[in-house]
Amino acid sequence: MNAAQTRFIDAVRARLGDAAVTTESFDIAPWLTDWRGRYHGASAAILSPDSTAGVAAIVGLARDHGVPLVPQGGNTSMVGGATPPADGSALILSLRRMNRMRRVDPAAGLAVAEAGVILQDLQAAAEAEGMRFPLTLGARGSATVGGLVSTNAGGTQVLRFGPMRALVAGLEIVLPDGQVQDGLSALKKDNRGYDLTQLLVGAEGTLGVVTAATLRIVPAEADRATGWIGVESPQAALTLLRMLERRSGDAIESFELVPGEILDLVLKHVPGTRAPLEARHPWLVLIDYVTKTAQPSAHDALEQLLTTALADGLARDAVVAASMAQAAAFWRLRDSISEAERAEGPTIAHDISVAVDAMPDFMVRAAAAVEAAYPGVHATGFGHLGDGNVHFHVNAPAGLQHDPVAADRWQREIGAPASRMVYDLVVAAGGSISAEHGIGQMKRDELERLSSPARIAALRAIKHGLDPDGLMNPGKLLALAESRRAP
Repeated sequence: MNAAQTRFIDAVRARLGDAAVTTESFDIAPWLTDWRGRYHGASAAILSPDSTAGVAAIVGLARDHGVPLVPQGGNTSMVGGATPPADGSALILSLRRMNRMRRVDPAAGLAVAEAGVILQDLQAAAEAEGMRFPLTLGARGSATVGGLVSTNAGGTQVLRFGPMRALVAGLEIVLPDGQVQDGLSALKKDNRGYDLTQLLVGAEGTLGVVTAATLRIVPAEADRATGWIGVESPQAALTLLRMLERRSGDAIESFELVPGEILDLVLKHVPGTRAPLEARHPWLVLIDYVTKTAQPSAHDALEQLLTTALADGLARDAVVAASMAQAAAFWRLRDSISEAERAEGPTIAHDISVAVDAMPDFMVRAAAAVEAAYPGVHATGFGHLGDGNVHFHVNAPAGLQHDPVAADRWQREIGAPASRMVYDLVVAAGGSISAEHGIGQMKRDELERLSSPARIAALRAIKHGLDPDGLMNPGKLLALAESRRAP
């Protein structure tokens, strides 16, 4: 702990009390490593305010003492976006004590939640009022509202409702100078210049601290059905999706694509799983079909649609879950993919997007190109085909999971250049190297390498304009030296 940090921590204690400051290394340690265990930082303290006024006081004092802050919620970032620098230069600003639901208004279709509210608790609060918050993901038991906003989180229901950006109606923000911007009123029309709310969505804590959000909620579903379908190819899957959309309006809420070979890995490595269909298929599709009325049942409606798809040759086989337990078993197959791949060996993961109609061809061409350039690797994609976002993975040859030294060498010598090739292919296709996980530390250099000079200059100018001293989440999104340099 340096002298500036000591003075800053003393000032926070004097202003907010001992409950707002944690300096015991044992208590800090769990929050110094990212969700995937790839990034490890150091911090002399965790600062934990329980109010917006407390956040404003800490941010203002940090500016006065020149101490960088790393905002952190559930610490579920997939790209090292909430991990402090390894040199211990920054302190963690935890929003976890700000965990109150301020309001749920079913008539307005809005809920106001503080930044530390866990996604699962937000969903429960909406459900208690006969509504739901239509965004879900694997980390729903730990991811917080502030983190979801700051990373523009996606998940499996983006097809119908969009990512977090589409669900945010207003934000309360503490800016880097300690001032509070209250934009929670959720105005439908507001033409007062730059939209600060949308600017902070996806900013990864580099432009200020989200302390509360007004979020859109929707009526609770009346009925839900889950289907598992075998198809010939990604192109066939997209054709199936377009047919289902034409015939069902907005009832298709999730449309997940899974390669048959990846399902094989799940069945191999995840106990208690079984294939829903008797025959093996090259590709599988997982569908959630949701209705606003209980009659006709979602099960019958989806079954009728899939019967038509089979008759028209758009699918090879299909089954609709007969119970909630069976639907959960279908989703477990999808949610266990990363676990199964890790058990098989080293994997380089890419969270990418291209235009929806271009994605099937891209998946096939990119996989073939990477495998040709790096013999022995296996490349494939899975995930949210309906919104043009797949998780494109490059997998090492089998056997390396038993040899850590060889696995590390593969990551450096093959995995890293193969990853750059994937990103090059994505950009050439007009896509994005980060569809829903953000940039953080992991993709920071690739963002600069592959973005136009105009884009990088604009990002730096915005960062410098709001945070000229580079104190907010340093080293994320933009390189530390660049984030502190005037444009």
